[in-house]
Amino acid sequence: MSQICWLGPQDSFSNPLLTPDPDQSVPGLIAVSERIYPNQLLQAYKLGIFPWYSDEQPVLWWSPNPRMVLKPNEFHCSDSLQKSIRHFCKDSQSELLVDADFGAVIRACATSIRKDQDGTWITHEIMDAYSTIHEQGYAHSIAVMENGAMIGGLYCVAIGAMVYGESMFSRKPNTSKLALAALSAWCIQNQVAMIDCQQETSHLRSMGAKPMPRLDFLRQLQASVNQSNIVKSWKFDKQILTHWL
Repeated sequence: MSQICWLGPQDSFSNPLLTPDPDQSVPGLIAVSERIYPNQLLQAYKLGIFPWYSDEQPVLWWSPNPRMVLKPNEFHCSDSLQKSIRHFCKDSQSELLVDADFGAVIRACATSIRKDQDGTWITHEIMDAYSTIHEQGYAHSIAVMENGAMIGGLYCVAIGAMVYGESMFSRKPNTSKLALAALSAWCIQNQVAMIDCQQETSHLRSMGAKPMPRLDFLRQLQASVNQSNIVKSWKFDKQILTHWL
């Protein structure tokens, strides 16, 4: 019988750094719950756990092994992306907006059509929960704008000196990469050692992300989230992209 527990709103997660997966037949699945509560969501991130599920499922909480991680100084800025950055920075009608409209960015990520993916894991409940922690200062958005229209972007979670990348979208080539390049440059400026990318994809590999054993990831995460004395400003514009030129 599975040992995966159902969490109530006041229940705590088992720390995957200290305890094995509850069901070895479903590696990485830590717990299940009926709903997402913002305080529980923050507790999960501090332990390296994140929600990933579909509308027809209960909330599934994961801590996969290995974990896909991007070290900001290893972000791969290709020649074509550098060309896009130069054009973007010179274009007076292009801008980078940080935390200007979190709701619009997460909705764009939810409705973005992705190759080999039917539907989205960004449910209405996900959008509500992350919007709440955005209001609390833990979730952030980067929007790539052109002529007043949003053409790409991402949203993420930040706790201490730890950043968790959540989702990106593009409406024009390279625009999600512009957002990730900006986030990586910001992380370098603010001594953030790694961006959690959660799961391995060829798209993330192409930008420099690599798999990391879960134990190593969780140990580094614990050190990073406890760096509460770091003061970081999420106010920056497109000039941050010149870091890669």
